[in-house]
Amino acid sequence: MNSKDHSGPSTNDSASVYSQKFSVEFDYDVHFTRSTFDEANEMFLDVLDRRGEGRRHRILVCVDSGVLETHPDLPRKIKDYCHAHQEKVELVGTETVPGGEEAKVDWKIVEDLMIALGNNHMDRQSYVVAIGGGSVLDMVGFVAALVHRGLRLIRFPTTVLAQNDAGVGVKNGMNEHGQKNFMGTFAPPFAVINDFDFLPTLNQDHWLGGVSEAFKVAIIKDKKFFDFLCGSAHAIAQREQGPMEELIRRCAILHLQHIAGNGDPFEMGTARPLDFGHWSAHKLELLSNYEIGHGAAVAAGIALDSYYAKKKNLISADELKRILDGISNCGLKVWYPEMAQRNDSGELAILQGLKEFQEHLGGRLTITLPEGIGKKVEVHHMDYDLIEEGLFYLRDYAQQRSTDNGDVKAG
Repeated sequence: MNSKDHSGPSTNDSASVYSQKFSVEFDYDVHFTRSTFDEANEMFLDVLDRRGEGRRHRILVCVDSGVLETHPDLPRKIKDYCHAHQEKVELVGTETVPGGEEAKVDWKIVEDLMIALGNNHMDRQSYVVAIGGGSVLDMVGFVAALVHRGLRLIRFPTTVLAQNDAGVGVKNGMNEHGQKNFMGTFAPPFAVINDFDFLPTLNQDHWLGGVSEAFKVAIIKDKKFFDFLCGSAHAIAQREQGPMEELIRRCAILHLQHIAGNGDPFEMGTARPLDFGHWSAHKLELLSNYEIGHGAAVAAGIALDSYYAKKKNLISADELKRILDGISNCGLKVWYPEMAQRNDSGELAILQGLKEFQEHLGGRLTITLPEGIGKKVEVHHMDYDLIEEGLFYLRDYAQQRSTDNGDVKAG
């Protein structure tokens, strides 16, 4: 017998290595709906009991403080809903948590939520229901993944960015050590409920924040979706609900298909196509002390990497123009002064994002770039001079648009 036996279990004690291998299947539904907590709507009850357990389910609800500002009656609606269906669901408590990046940097919030889960005797068949933007979903998901090594998590994304990207995937995290998502886990949710009733009350930043993620997946995966985004850009900027709902559905499904079909859902490798445009975006967020939100930063990051792709003859000048015009027509910016910020050595500070991105991935630097519209290619080296050239091209582009009376200003 070889020292490493690949044939399976053996009683031969002379084997020096036993190779263990098993697979675990994950599944969850992403719902696109409205009026979830209307007492006549039983969809939420069906989600709780989708495994056919037929029992009374215990839930603890965590609500983004920002959501409560625009939906102050939400806790009452949830309470009334659970009371109306008390034979099927027990509401053990409602916790208000800070929204925005504060949720991902304050460890006291994490500790307090863990204590609340413990005090309410939440077990591994109990549900943590997270209602809020991407940062709150990240933080609550992080807590739920740690308590008892994993409670059931139901996400209620309330922003466009959360509904079409952050809320439908398998990751959560906290910002630490000067890096975004330095700490976190891979923990698929039990279910995701995208309730479109949250969209009309979003401020313009949260309305537009997820549009960049739609451009991201469209540029590297789906030309028809890209054409739709460019054609709907002005309608999206004017807050038309129909095009935005279509954007959310198509973007979310493209993300879900990638997670399920690329063979690396927990990102064990060094390639992350869904982070196209993100290496500079993550750094831009930090350089602005998070004054620039994630979605806004991603728009600029996509623009920068698209310029780089054009200089490498991966996309045409016309395709670059369509990308920049499409993003800008939606009301997003492709340039921020922080992109030109330099460190004490005179180097562009944003370039540090490449090193941090490589460290986060592990191993070889792998950057996804578009190869035409609807396709992608991976590169393992980035030319710093071309990146700097791209930064100032975007600055000039933004300045030109700011003088164009017919367009949404981007500068």
